[in-house]
Amino acid sequence: MPELPEVETTRRGLEPHLVGCRLLGAVVREPRLRYPVPDDLHRRVANRRVSAVGRRGKYLTVSLDGGDGGDGGGLLLHLGMSGSLRIVPAGEPPRPHDHVDLRLEDGRLLRLHDPRRFGSVLYTDSPWEMHPLLRRLGPEPLEGEFEGGYLYRRSRGRRGAVKAFLMDSAVVVGVGNIYAAEALFRAGIRPDRPAGRVGEGRYRRLAEAVREVLGEAIAAGGTTLRDFLGSDGNPGYFALALAVYGQERCRRCGGAIRRVRLAQRGTYFCPRCQR
Repeated sequence: MPELPEVETTRRGLEPHLVGCRLLGAVVREPRLRYPVPDDLHRRVANRRVSAVGRRGKYLTVSLDGGDGGDGGGLLLHLGMSGSLRIVPAGEPPRPHDHVDLRLEDGRLLRLHDPRRFGSVLYTDSPWEMHPLLRRLGPEPLEGEFEGGYLYRRSRGRRGAVKAFLMDSAVVVGVGNIYAAEALFRAGIRPDRPAGRVGEGRYRRLAEAVREVLGEAIAAGGTTLRDFLGSDGNPGYFALALAVYGQERCRRCGGAIRRVRLAQRGTYFCPRCQR
């Protein structure tokens, strides 16, 4: 599943092509995505100009001028488990699973490809922070509100594993399975340690590790996953730098990496380096 760095990579790839561009309309070949594509999507977007391309967690926000919600009205996009967005020539025939096209005034198309149909294309006139899918999300991990003291306060009394706590989107958005594992390794924290039993100093190291891992992944173009390609059609390359996820030996101590099931997710850690 594309995680925050992959979504941010997509956002950065699309932004220069979309901002300032007028949409001519939409073509919906398959409306049955995770949430139904609005029946009137074409009417909603036709002759609207893109004013910004943003991101909230793993959602892409495409703001359109003239919306009732000001800079909050527009399209809310999600890539689901295996989706991708491409800018393609107008004459390029759709492949299987090319479900939605947004027609751009320069003749090109913004095309959603989603084999598993877990993605979404929604329209809203409300400000982004009021949308039901966004309003309960926690802070962004790369912004100032996210820091060790915040994690420490939110974790008090929590008996669940710290990895599950870190992946809770109400606590912080966008820290998915791979990057949670990598951040916990850098911070030296076992992923199965109860969140309420991690001290404030260790949470400061964890918050810093989360920012480092996500920042490096974004700079490298996202992690290479079977189903994900960058918005330019090229895969991400951060997988080359993964320290524990999918590894057999610890790159720090040489010991065996353990793989366990935690909160129904495959979890990798080094029992020597993480306590």
